Amino acid sequence: MGAGKTTIGRQLARNLGRNFYDSDKVIEERTGVSIPLIFELEQEQGFRKREKAIIDELTQYNDIVLATGGGAVLDAENRQHLASRGHVIYLHAPIEYLVQRTSKDNSRPLLQTEDPKRKLQELMEIRDPLYRETAHTVIETDSCPVKRVVAKLLNMIKEQNL
Repeated sequence: MGAGKTTIGRQLARNLGRNFYDSDKVIEERTGVSIPLIFELEQEQGFRKREKAIIDELTQYNDIVLATGGGAVLDAENRQHLASRGHVIYLHAPIEYLVQRTSKDNSRPLLQTEDPKRKLQELMEIRDPLYRETAHTVIETDSCPVKRVVAKLLNMIKEQNL
């Protein structure tokens, strides 16, 4: 959460002339409700079930850029679909940056707690090894401007002919 998946993904897709999908936005469009409301009504388990179906569908598309929700890697099938059907890029940022970037965002159900920094640390401890296991490439997004991250990714994609 807060690493820049949607912002960077959208700009990367635009530069590549590819369609961009954000799995959370697709879920919201199809259900007609927000992610926080899905969490409220169906809890995390209900949301993850929807997320799994969307990721299975979207990873079957060709030549797209896909931003997933931060917890998508928790599911082994999601990890397998992502890694085998595309080139996975893990946008990593230190906790301090994630706290700054998410501090005013009320649309993140898992961070609606008294200590969001602690929650981010707990999530990172669980998710970071899964991200690294799934990713083909890891990019640091700490204080790097979005344009620089996108340029780095474009160079990598060109060099690797992705």
